[in-house]
Amino acid sequence: MRHRLSVQAYVEGVLSGNRMVLSRAITLIESQLPSDKELAQQVLELILPHTGRSVRIGITGVPGVGKSTFIEAFGKKITGLGKRLAVLAIDPTSQRSKGSIMGDKTRMEELSHDPLAYIRPSPSSGSLGGVANKTRETMLLCEAAGFEVIFIETVGVGQSETLVKGMVDFFLLLMLAGAGDELQGIKKGIMEMADAVVITKADGTNQPATQRAVVEYQNALHLFPPTENGWYPQVKTCSALENRGLDAIWTMIKEFTQQVQQNGFFHRNRQQQSLEWMHSLIRYALEEQFYQHPKVLQQLREMEAQVENEKWLPIKAATYLLEIFKNFPS
Repeated sequence: MRHRLSVQAYVEGVLSGNRMVLSRAITLIESQLPSDKELAQQVLELILPHTGRSVRIGITGVPGVGKSTFIEAFGKKITGLGKRLAVLAIDPTSQRSKGSIMGDKTRMEELSHDPLAYIRPSPSSGSLGGVANKTRETMLLCEAAGFEVIFIETVGVGQSETLVKGMVDFFLLLMLAGAGDELQGIKKGIMEMADAVVITKADGTNQPATQRAVVEYQNALHLFPPTENGWYPQVKTCSALENRGLDAIWTMIKEFTQQVQQNGFFHRNRQQQSLEWMHSLIRYALEEQFYQHPKVLQQLREMEAQVENEKWLPIKAATYLLEIFKNFPS
């Protein structure tokens, strides 16, 4: 195992923008070793005053929508403005092998060589909806390292969107046109979460279908109740291959940020997200303690067998294990 740095070395390296130290700090916070967790917490506490100055953008979309192509083109547009960009791409972890594809740098080859961009693929480790448990901490480290814009790319449409919405300022939903049902199985809840819908691949023979899709999505968004932030979700089109529509998307995000900062929602939303983060950490820690409890481990297989053989109801088995957890100090 590579030798761990001191707390001060991690902090100084991150704050100076050292990419190697930043990567090692992220690896540290992703570690499950108790000693690493304690070290990581010390690092995060010291870099905290230097965080919170970026625009956090969540990006999701249906399979085949071209997320990686869009992120690379849009990312190049942002770095072309002289802004530093971090891309946190969540890779799906196999439930069988526990392995992860981790191919984001291959899929975004041009952006990965951009000196103003930093791409960090992270395994989801089987967490809810494919969102890495440590994404929030990684985001803070990137902010402390001076990155002004942060993309969080989700695995795909599903439960992960709710979690990503809870850690970003602007939520972008990528959609396709001309693919049959325009809603393409998107749940109403995901459409309601979106601050903007962007229809990709608006080029070539697909342009007429794109314009029809714009009208349909605009009509669908108007059916939703007004948003708490006072922003009316917009529908945009773009072609990542032809580099069209990207300026309008960035202008829209800047307008959104300015509006929610002026009406006070930006700060309130960040505060609420911090509270939600705290509660999610409590839930995660309790679950971790439960499944590592020695008495629970002794009975867990037996309870699973009882439920599988339909001798015990799941609620009875769960209650029994929880009583063990509460009544026997580990």
